[in-house]
Amino acid sequence: MRPVLFESHFVIKPHKPVRKEAVIPPLKVHNTLTGQKEIFEPLHPPFVGMYVCGPTVYNLPHIGNARPAIFFDVVKRYLAYLGYQVRYVRNITDVGHLLGDTNEGEDRISRQAKLQQLEPMEIVHLYTRKYHEVIDALNVQRPDIEPVASGHILEQIEWVQRIMDAGLAYEANGSVYFDVRRYNEKEHYGILSGRVLDELLENTRDLEGQSEKRYPADFAIWKNASPEHLMRWSSPWGNGFPGWHLECSVMSTKYLGEIFDIHGGGMDLMFPHHECEIAQSKAATDHNPVRYWLHNNMITINGAKMSKSAGNFITLEELFNGQNQVLERAYSPMTVRFFVLQAHYRSTLDFSNEALLAARKGYKRLINSLRLLQKLSYPASPGNLNPKLEEQIHGFCDNIHRGMNDDFNTAMVLGQLANLVKKINAFSLAPETLAEISPETFARMRDTFIHFTVDILGLGEEKVNENEGLIEGLLTLYAAAKAQKQYETVDKIREYFKSAGLIVKDLKNGVDWAYEE
Repeated sequence: MRPVLFESHFVIKPHKPVRKEAVIPPLKVHNTLTGQKEIFEPLHPPFVGMYVCGPTVYNLPHIGNARPAIFFDVVKRYLAYLGYQVRYVRNITDVGHLLGDTNEGEDRISRQAKLQQLEPMEIVHLYTRKYHEVIDALNVQRPDIEPVASGHILEQIEWVQRIMDAGLAYEANGSVYFDVRRYNEKEHYGILSGRVLDELLENTRDLEGQSEKRYPADFAIWKNASPEHLMRWSSPWGNGFPGWHLECSVMSTKYLGEIFDIHGGGMDLMFPHHECEIAQSKAATDHNPVRYWLHNNMITINGAKMSKSAGNFITLEELFNGQNQVLERAYSPMTVRFFVLQAHYRSTLDFSNEALLAARKGYKRLINSLRLLQKLSYPASPGNLNPKLEEQIHGFCDNIHRGMNDDFNTAMVLGQLANLVKKINAFSLAPETLAEISPETFARMRDTFIHFTVDILGLGEEKVNENEGLIEGLLTLYAAAKAQKQYETVDKIREYFKSAGLIVKDLKNGVDWAYEE
């Protein structure tokens, strides 16, 4: 896959509003645990600890993997912009994630290893590399720590013993299960998802007596390995492997402490995965582990859930190269990133070719204005200031900050950036009108637009050609041919640009190029 190149020469730093009267509310986040928006107050400011559930690396990453990766990347970028020092931990699951809705089938990685006739760790490294390739292309920054479950087996065994010592787990035939009913006598199993234990037990009562578990809702924190199971470790309870839920409790607290600020992931992980994390951590440490739980919603395909059986499963590689029957064309990584960010993270995001084409157009319009803005320079001195114009620009900038502080509302931010796009385009067509705003207003417009577009939303310019000198040379030939009325050459140069996804722009004072929208 051809790497995507980005340019940003701007340092992320908080921007102080120019107008004293502008009221920007503090950052609020929607805490799934309470169901309310709450003012974000980290435990040990200026430090922030954030843990996000990463992928299970047994297959090619798909479009559903893109949403949490992009959203929590923006969360980290924005917290850094506000001046926080963020430690971002995102795990890699390489053992213990079993097939089936009840997570009691075959290990996903072991199964894939058998299918491809490879060692499990070959599968892990292959698909971890594939994940990094596509996530890097989406301009998602790597986490500060990326721990893997198999690298923390000893710590997980220790946690199993601690939970057993607390009287909240029991051993059965070499497996260890968390005793949900006993835990629920003093705590609330279901506090995050709103599930009621009695209803869970009632809905699964037909399985009672068919399992070594005492109750159907109990979940494995250590599983006995069958003879054919490829991934196994010795433990006080025999050869086995840790349960899927346990790894995140262990690794998050190891690197962020027993209580940390933010835990994120997809809404599909809320139950049972994150619910089990809370129970395990409370049992092992006697603490509620997380202050703010953040969950992004799902991506659907033309209104339907994505699945291989439905024939609408799309990997990120296919999205980038267009080689999937659902796709009408290929879509660039930045188009995909723009598409994800144009919806609020807690809303369902429906994928369609129409939506991607609209996102492609919106992204290119934004980047065209970014290029224009970087070429604009303020006049030697201001002219007659236009108070209405100044008020509009400051209002858009204020609303951009308000949008991000209102539970990371990237949809609102992009809408306000679109308003600035109109102003930037107008200034570019008539640079003399820049004198109608003050130097401070121009600086704020420029800094806000660049910081939020490039540094916070991560929407960098995708280089169509690493040698921009070639583009400039063609523009020179175009201008000369036009001046000499060599229209056949003019049309041919325009065709060259169009084939590269670019257009030639005839301006009052020369020619320029832009991305074709």
